[in-house]
Amino acid sequence: MEIGFGNGRYLTQLAAEQPEANLLGVEISLPALRRVAGWQARGGLPHVRLLHGTAELILQLLCAPGDLAGLYIHFPDPWPKESHHHRRLVSDHFLHLAATRLQPGALLHIATDHLAYAEAITGCLERTPYFANQRETTFILAERARLGTKYELKGLAEGRPGHYYYWRRNDTAAPDIFPIFPEEPVPHLILQTPNNLEEIAVQFTPWQWSQGETHIRFLDVYRSVRDNFLLVEAFVVEGPLEQRIGLSVRVRPSSELILNLHEIGFPRPTPGVHLAVARLGDWLLSLHPQARLVTQNLADS
Repeated sequence: MEIGFGNGRYLTQLAAEQPEANLLGVEISLPALRRVAGWQARGGLPHVRLLHGTAELILQLLCAPGDLAGLYIHFPDPWPKESHHHRRLVSDHFLHLAATRLQPGALLHIATDHLAYAEAITGCLERTPYFANQRETTFILAERARLGTKYELKGLAEGRPGHYYYWRRNDTAAPDIFPIFPEEPVPHLILQTPNNLEEIAVQFTPWQWSQGETHIRFLDVYRSVRDNFLLVEAFVVEGPLEQRIGLSVRVRPSSELILNLHEIGFPRPTPGVHLAVARLGDWLLSLHPQARLVTQNLADS
């Protein structure tokens, strides 16, 4: 897997050098994805698959333990402002996650031309119990045998030498504390309340709720002009997974209200989304002393 393949220069070199391997390219830039997908469509990369998303999301949720034989990270965004350092990819947390997805002996190659980021990466690698150095020093400052990436060549032209890390997954077991979310049913909740939709909409104010790594923000409510329902906009964060979802509050023919997940954005019915339905249901029930829950299919919430 190459994380952040950019213009695809290094990924295509890997494809040529390893025709027997299954290669994954991970990128968040849509123009970069379209460019490399065009090469792929013309038959140049038959054993490469491209994935759109963040590295932590894809490693945790789409890769099973021990799936990967190698991981390449070339010139990731250094996020130079101190207030942005938490956004940097390479960290103690990330190396632990990567260790659970890499096979023993798997390659870990990292490169950066940002001095402060290099110092941080050096500290992380020298601390980790899960990787072993393949060179005599933690990093080397020149690598003539490799094909330079777009940002690598730009940095060299501007006088910034690269720091190259050649490490390998060792045999130390890494506790897998990174769950792959189970597939849950599409959540719904039915309740009876004297409140009508207009009264509910008037009483809504933005609020948020957190538990562990799950953070939910209820942002706004919208009234349909054609149908008899409200749409509550929510933002759900579960570790590396972020989803902006719509929760529908609709009047049933029996005059009961049904709260369920709207299909806008094709959200995944994860445990965090079940929690969002549960918390919004709690709020709806709190609006009137005679409100009561009829039924629900929510996961533990």
